Amino acid sequence: QVQLVESGGGLVQPGGSLRLSCEASGRIETILVMGWYRQAPGKERELVASITRGGGTTYTDSVKGRFTISGDVAKNTVYLQMNSLKPEDMAIYYCNSHTRYRELWGQGTLVTVSS
Repeated sequence: QVQLVESGGGLVQPGGSLRLSCEASGRIETILVMGWYRQAPGKERELVASITRGGGTTYTDSVKGRFTISGDVAKNTVYLQMNSLKPEDMAIYYCNSHTRYRELWGQGTLVTVSS
């Protein structure tokens, strides 16, 4: 059974940094895109950043210049370096991946930004 395993969430003060990690475990067909979504209480899930197998990246406007997505999609791993965190970044962050045939989600990791 294929799973996306996330780690790295936690509590951080405003202005601080966290690094999220995600790895696909199990036998899986070729992953084309990996990314991070987040969902804050009372809000819809939104795409934060994504990276393609070719290394192309996208970011939602609110995190540009503060967050960096990296990893090796060919090795089924992705990271999200989050700097200058703000209270509005507080959410459950989900790893996501797309193959030609399916979409996978991680279980989510909580990021809390509070003083």
